[in-house]
Amino acid sequence: MTDRGAFKVVDEFEKRLCEYTGAPHAVAVDSCTNALFLAFMSRRMSDELFHILGGPEIKTSVTLPKRTYVGVAQAARNAGFKVEWKDIRWTGQYLIDPIGVIDAARRFTTGMYIPGSLQCLSFQASKILPIGRGGAILCDDAGEAEWLRLARFDGRNQNISIFSQQRFPQGWHMYMTPQEAARGLWLMMYAKDHNDDLPGEYPDLSLASIQ
Repeated sequence: MTDRGAFKVVDEFEKRLCEYTGAPHAVAVDSCTNALFLAFMSRRMSDELFHILGGPEIKTSVTLPKRTYVGVAQAARNAGFKVEWKDIRWTGQYLIDPIGVIDAARRFTTGMYIPGSLQCLSFQASKILPIGRGGAILCDDAGEAEWLRLARFDGRNQNISIFSQQRFPQGWHMYMTPQEAARGLWLMMYAKDHNDDLPGEYPDLSLASIQ
């Protein structure tokens, strides 16, 4: 017995996301915060491997806008990064330097994908595609997309039986359910070609104590 039938709708939702955003690959997860965490982990682990092979010094910190959702900072910290704050004005999305991750929680429109990035989307109830809960990571590297798919599902390969899989890489319980994916597909039937960025007001996190 495999999970192929149950998760086929997730595959279909990911394909639709790629068509809409212009991204070569999309990996659906259970929230934007967890999409960011997995993106941080992917870039951190790639950086560490590159360093082992003789690359430059490992990046240990990321730069975030002072005014953003606190979950972004927590995702960075949970992935092992220190957070440096910067007074950045942004709308819809912003780049997280120096690792090429984009928090696009407040943007969802056609052709939005930025090549070379891990662009993280939100489908929370107040967002442009209001599934209720969910997120996704857009990327253009097939190997990175495959790692993200395993990482979101406890290291499991959703295409084969858990009884057949012999190797389980590091993973977390962050997958999108078939029910959420089905609602996402239905909502995308009515998605406009262009959506304006959502407004957002956040407190200045550089003045807060995040322990």
